[in-house]
Amino acid sequence: MVVMATVPETVYASNGTVHLAYQVLGAGPFDVLHVPEGYLPIDLMWDEPVLASAIRRIASFSRLISCDLRGWGSSDAVPWSGVPAMQAWMDDLGAVLDAAGSEQATFFAAGGQACLPVMLFAATHPERVRALVLWSPYAKYARAPDYPWGVPQHTLDRMVDQYRQLVGTGRLIEVLAPSRQDDAGFRRWWARCERLGAGPGSAASTYSIFVNTDVRAVLSSIQAPTLLLRRSGDGLIRSGHAKYLADQIAHAQLIELPGTDYIWYTEDADVVIDHMQSFLTGVRAGATSNRVLSTVLFTDIVGSTQLAEEIGDQRWSVLLARHDDIVARHVASFRGRVIRSTGDGVLATFDGPARAIQCARAMRDALALEGLKIRTGLHTGEVELKGTDDIGGIAVHIAARVMALAGADEILVSGAIPPLVLGSGISFTDRGTHPLKGVAHPWPIFAVEEG
Repeated sequence: MVVMATVPETVYASNGTVHLAYQVLGAGPFDVLHVPEGYLPIDLMWDEPVLASAIRRIASFSRLISCDLRGWGSSDAVPWSGVPAMQAWMDDLGAVLDAAGSEQATFFAAGGQACLPVMLFAATHPERVRALVLWSPYAKYARAPDYPWGVPQHTLDRMVDQYRQLVGTGRLIEVLAPSRQDDAGFRRWWARCERLGAGPGSAASTYSIFVNTDVRAVLSSIQAPTLLLRRSGDGLIRSGHAKYLADQIAHAQLIELPGTDYIWYTEDADVVIDHMQSFLTGVRAGATSNRVLSTVLFTDIVGSTQLAEEIGDQRWSVLLARHDDIVARHVASFRGRVIRSTGDGVLATFDGPARAIQCARAMRDALALEGLKIRTGLHTGEVELKGTDDIGGIAVHIAARVMALAGADEILVSGAIPPLVLGSGISFTDRGTHPLKGVAHPWPIFAVEEG
């Protein structure tokens, strides 16, 4: 084993105006992007001997990129009001890869919270993900009728309050790593990590986002070989979470190790890395797929036939051309792609649901100035890429059916979207569950409220 005693320099990537701290160590044949949770700033990893040794071992067989996402550690602190957290963190991952000169990487998400944006990235940008290693993962932490492993909502609210009170004291180690709770030096280091990761208010706000997020809808779009790891006695994230992921993610394997700690490196870190190294060195490139996670947007001009009759074909053609120009400019501005015109509407895709909603609002307002009212429907799901200029798949049908339920100037979304835009400030009104023509199961529908 190669031993590297140096501590890598912390440098910054940029995602817009946000600065993201990252480090690079090693020069192996493939890249590993290590995403720790927010209470472990990358600058402090090297002060804990067991962790430092574990990190160096991973860097002995890879080029290891470690990063603090926005709001964590040495990266910029950001207020979460008005920021779609999961979309922002997903974008941060791409920005770090770009800055580090990595076209494709294995992602090592070192805890359940870190797994959420990593899984979203893997589903949205499969070409950039060689493999996934997810430690103690979950797709949804809250309980639901179809998800019994989760925690009841009233318990979640209490957990967030307790987290706010305990973060920075070192007491959380009693839950996260009971094997080290009597190690006074480790407790002091851990408390310092928590304090420098984020202040209590920011940490609790971020924690609330994580435990209320639901990425179950994206799991079937993850194409990368996936290794799920956890300890059988982990009291924070029950085994049902990982078993659910193993069932939902194609090419996933689950390994449960003996022990009680949620923290990956505090009990037999070498065993964890043995499994990781064996998995990663055996990964082979899979067949290129034309499936990708997207947010699909459909619009339709309300009363178009009647309006065309009222103003005549010539004026209608001019107005429709103006509509198409406004839509194209707005979609491009929000990093979307117009797939095709539907005659009096549009089909477009986006790599983030919050951007799609923001675009829908802006298009609606701009078209209203032209005297046009539109209805809009959105859904996040897996689409099939058909060449360079068309898409298909059930997600397209769902978005179209959602749009058909909308009224004039109304933006409706499927139930897949609200859990993915927490922190964005976007609010929704529950419109109930509806059967959708040609879709096997009913979907909950929500109306986007005015911001």
